[in-house]
Amino acid sequence: MSSQPKPHLTPEEYLAGERLTEEKHEYHHGEVFAMVGASFAHVSITSNLNRVLGNQLDGMPCRPFVSDLRVNVSKTGLYTYPDVGVVCDEPQFADEHNDTLLNPRVLIEVLSPSTESYDRGKKFAHYRTIESLAEYLLVAQDQMHVEQYTRQPSGDWLLHEVTDPADSITLTSIDCNLPLAQIYDRVEFDESGDQTPNEPK
Repeated sequence: MSSQPKPHLTPEEYLAGERLTEEKHEYHHGEVFAMVGASFAHVSITSNLNRVLGNQLDGMPCRPFVSDLRVNVSKTGLYTYPDVGVVCDEPQFADEHNDTLLNPRVLIEVLSPSTESYDRGKKFAHYRTIESLAEYLLVAQDQMHVEQYTRQPSGDWLLHEVTDPADSITLTSIDCNLPLAQIYDRVEFDESGDQTPNEPK
């Protein structure tokens, strides 16, 4: 028995469905991809990043957000949920619902074995087309290791890696400093429980 082809949705159909469910899905070129649950280490790192950024950005024109807020990459049509992000000045949204952001300044993904290649490759390629994006972080959850990509005036992206617990990542675009010790506060490294999701092409 042959499988039925997946129905292709318009962005409007995708958004309408997404607003009626608590589950999260990525969307690209008519296809919808379910997002899997996160490990405790993943959630802990995300919470730490949001707390540290929130404390440093208090009273500033930039503010952090977590994966409850959807981001639309306008030039490629991807709709996704970054683990953590920062938006500055006036947020720009895709429509009147104000739940799909267009202009993040910083995006952060916490890596897992099932999503690492996607976050490094195709997803970063999507993100690089966002004109407002200045910095992209990839944060390992099985060791202390953060990769920082910073957009240069030429349009190239410069990589800086940090692995020493005594070091920190400086986000120059939002004037924040993220010590690795705070990013990984009370995190026990554990790779178990990862699943393999579908991912946009």
